[in-house]
Amino acid sequence: MISEINAPPLKRQRTGIEIIEIPDHVIAVSNISKGFLYKLLEQAKVMKYLVTSKGGDDRLKGKVLAALFYEPSTRTSCSFQAAMQRLGGSVICVNEKDSSAQKGETIEDTIQTLSCYCDAIVIRNPMKGSALLAASVATKPVINAGDGTGEHPTQALLDVFTIQSELGIVGSINPSKPMIISVVGDLKNGRTVHSLVKLLCLFSGVKIQYVSPESLSIPDEVKNELRDKGLEQNVVSLDEAIVNSDVLYVTRIQKERFTTLEEYEQVAGCYVIDAKLMEKAKAKMIVMHPLPRNSEIAKDVDKDPRAAYFRQMENGMYMRMALLDLIFSRPV
Repeated sequence: MISEINAPPLKRQRTGIEIIEIPDHVIAVSNISKGFLYKLLEQAKVMKYLVTSKGGDDRLKGKVLAALFYEPSTRTSCSFQAAMQRLGGSVICVNEKDSSAQKGETIEDTIQTLSCYCDAIVIRNPMKGSALLAASVATKPVINAGDGTGEHPTQALLDVFTIQSELGIVGSINPSKPMIISVVGDLKNGRTVHSLVKLLCLFSGVKIQYVSPESLSIPDEVKNELRDKGLEQNVVSLDEAIVNSDVLYVTRIQKERFTTLEEYEQVAGCYVIDAKLMEKAKAKMIVMHPLPRNSEIAKDVDKDPRAAYFRQMENGMYMRMALLDLIFSRPV
């Protein structure tokens, strides 16, 4: 992990009478202030209306986004491309197989190259800390689309937007009755979970429940950070979580993060959400998943109106449109 590089600086932008802080780069949830988050949530609603009413506009015409992906991606890659194009911009897609990384080029040199051609860079890389390394040499904004087992901040943003869209609020105004968000699956390697629970610290009235095999439990460093910020959290069984959760956030067991097939097979299929299990859940709750899924959510859950994961996927485009719009509108 690259830890010696300082967090990216913030730029201030006046929006009406409010001044919000817009980060130069979006590398981790720590770059996202409460004001910026609330502006993004507001702007994502605007983007959803823009797309559903007329498909988009040309506010980013002339801007070029580089999408640099060293790992496979469908939703993140395509939603960033769609977001940029719906706002009139263009995209250069670079994958590891076709890039000069095959010739031994470093991330730093690739980023400096793309900074010459593009106005912003989205990067996914299997090395934890790679996005921060990229930001340390970039002359244009860098957005982290997943750095190994580190973070995936834009996924957390769209997840919070989904919770707000589905349930009307994130958290609770009643301290004695918090919103219960249960995260299920590979919590050790799950960068989407790491970013989401950290982002939820910006809201009040939230309680986190962890459901995972012991070998894939949430890292202590994440738990300690949440504890220091006063977020209530505890470990429960899936049977407990299904009954009391307002949000059941399911993740797959990530085969690619294991060193041996035997280790993976010991935990594969340990949790399955199916229609029968959903009979025990609240009438007003939602099931989320960052996708792709394997067997952890059965297909018979798809028709349940509480299954929000495909709506969640669509929300990714609206939130990334909002992010790109604000990033490109920040003062230079």
